[in-house]
Amino acid sequence: MLVGLAGGCAEAPPPAGALVVAFDSDPQSLDPRFQTDANGARLADLLYVGLTRAGADGQRAPELARTWEMPDRRTFVFHLRSDFRFPDGTAVTATDVRATYEAVRDPALASPKRTALAVLSAVEAPDPTTVVMHLTEPFAPFLDATGLGILPADRARERGEVTTGAGPFQLIAAERGERLVLAPNPRYPDGVPKLHPLIVRIVPDEMVRVLELRRGGVHLVEDAPEPEIGTWLGTIPTLLVRRSPGTSFVYLALNLRDPRLADRRVREAITLALDREGLVRFVLGETARPATGLLAPEHWAYARLRSPRHDPGRARRLLDRAGYRAPRPGAPRFRLVYKTSSQPVRRRLAEAVQTELGAVGIAVDVRVYEWGTLYADVRSGNFELASLAWVGITDPDLYYLAFHSTMMPPAGYNRGAYVSRVTDRLTTAGRQTFAPARRRAIYARVQRRLAHDLPVVPLWWEDRVVVHTRRLHGFEPSPSGDLRGLAAAWLD
Repeated sequence: MLVGLAGGCAEAPPPAGALVVAFDSDPQSLDPRFQTDANGARLADLLYVGLTRAGADGQRAPELARTWEMPDRRTFVFHLRSDFRFPDGTAVTATDVRATYEAVRDPALASPKRTALAVLSAVEAPDPTTVVMHLTEPFAPFLDATGLGILPADRARERGEVTTGAGPFQLIAAERGERLVLAPNPRYPDGVPKLHPLIVRIVPDEMVRVLELRRGGVHLVEDAPEPEIGTWLGTIPTLLVRRSPGTSFVYLALNLRDPRLADRRVREAITLALDREGLVRFVLGETARPATGLLAPEHWAYARLRSPRHDPGRARRLLDRAGYRAPRPGAPRFRLVYKTSSQPVRRRLAEAVQTELGAVGIAVDVRVYEWGTLYADVRSGNFELASLAWVGITDPDLYYLAFHSTMMPPAGYNRGAYVSRVTDRLTTAGRQTFAPARRRAIYARVQRRLAHDLPVVPLWWEDRVVVHTRRLHGFEPSPSGDLRGLAAAWLD
């Protein structure tokens, strides 16, 4: 049994040549048919290959599929590489692809990824290196579903957890709540990894992760520590703190079912009351960029918009026009409940928002919850204000899922009950348009519309802050936080 520092002593030193990565929680599943959480996705990038994978700009890049084409608007033909192998040496073929996708589509398996394949009507494997996928209707975002990790055909329909993939690493041991051990896939065609073994330790407490980094029991942490702790870690000679622009979008969710927040003037007043530059500086130690919307500037569909300005005077005038005047001097115009998680940065954000909205006459009651409780309340519409984040944004079809009027939970992610005929029409058109230039133009209009309507209040795009041992070389952090860069890394 492994014992953490919280239990009174440190874990035994890792074996020579091992790289130890710390996660804050166990992956919910490592099976690509069932994996939905962020830590599971990080490991899936190491264990599996999909037909395609997301590039840094959000576009799909080849992986198992060497090329693909569309002979018509409802058919994708993928031409596979022939050099990918599972760890036992078996070639990955079109039969494996078909079996994996058919397993996810099978209602009996109850895969959470079945919804993403709802437009897929049939999968064919006419030869070992060709896969043909037929759709029920034209659906431009379909390529986003082709990152599904491929399993061997003879295991794809198993009900239990299957972790056999053709990625750069293979899973060789797992202790729930403690650690996972990965070894190189000796058949990986793009260069067998040099890290052997790769150990993932589950260390929920941030201070324990920090202390383990300092003493060398952990070599890499991708979950950014508190800004002041990151600064301190940068003074330790054996560690390197690396910061780069990220794509995770942090925002204030607004419940438009509330008649006050249904008034656009109130939403604009809330936006004007917030000093984003100050929030980034004092809450995050400048490890973020003030955001204009979901898509970061690196994304292929990003549209340049004017950043929301800080203007408390105009915010007060808008609230006056909306009919929300203070009943007496010094009294609030109205009160809102702000729900947030117990994460320290999110609590500091809530306190800062409370102060800045209070300055324009909106009293804010901050209530702190564990993440599971907060998320359940937001999904059920039981909130007024909440701070949330979108992580790993790839296809801009997220605008449909998050803002189309038919996508209120449980159908989609329109948790604030935003309704706009214009947004509905544009996001529907984005799903049916394949030409990249035309799609980009459609989503530019979507972004301008949302910047005007403000169904959510944009805050910032979080930077990627990675801390690792200086012995690690060849590792380039990803804007989305995946770990695929470890496939090409090595230790001194």
